[in-house]
Amino acid sequence: MSVRRAATAVALPIVLLTAWWFISAGSTDYQWPPLSKIVAAFVATWTPDRLRSEVVPSLERLAAGYALAVVLGIGLGVLIGSSPWLRAFCEPVLEFMRAIPPPVLVPIIMLVAGIGDAMKVVVIASGCIWPVLLNTVEGVRGRDEVLSDTCRVYGVRGGLRLRHLILRAASPQILTGARQALSIAIILMVISELFAAQNGLGFTVMQFSRGFQIPEMWSGVFLLGFIGVALAGAYQLAERWLLRWYHGQRSTGTGPRES
Repeated sequence: MSVRRAATAVALPIVLLTAWWFISAGSTDYQWPPLSKIVAAFVATWTPDRLRSEVVPSLERLAAGYALAVVLGIGLGVLIGSSPWLRAFCEPVLEFMRAIPPPVLVPIIMLVAGIGDAMKVVVIASGCIWPVLLNTVEGVRGRDEVLSDTCRVYGVRGGLRLRHLILRAASPQILTGARQALSIAIILMVISELFAAQNGLGFTVMQFSRGFQIPEMWSGVFLLGFIGVALAGAYQLAERWLLRWYHGQRSTGTGPRES
């Protein structure tokens, strides 16, 4: 079954790339070069030295901003979701802040955090925090009241209650929010590197575009796509491992069902 699923997942990309290869084979438009030239540019451009100097810094910023957003989102989400009064008090502000596109905040963040790596990390975190925060609030809010009463009767409080009741009950929605935040983090990683950057994948792709190095620019776009696929695949494996108890309950029919 896993082999069939893997074959299904790669079938469409192979068909699209094959069609692109033959359709673009005779192209003389510099904006739409043949796929063969893009592949050649990819091999020549993204050497190990360039990956270390341009891609590794981007991934470090991505990891720092994403981790900051996840930690803050879960912490604030548990706090807000556990208190109906605090949730009602914060909801208008949360909805207002969530509606603001993160790129609009870049000039403000630059004024506060400067133009270094800290700014880029804050830009990534400012957009990633909302899916994690709001999903955590809903997950904590929807915990089983029977289990809550049981913990209260048996005196389960503090860290034990947080770990075994609140976080466990909310973990499916928390991880759903974290998965949504991951794709946002990749987008904001690129956007943050368009402002006052000296290295990074987004910066390099923009430099290729400004220098009319179109095959190299397309090779950078391909690399971004590969990174996104790799991170999504790694996240899916981690999610399956962390929620193995949840998927086990659903497969046996003892866990929550989707409507």
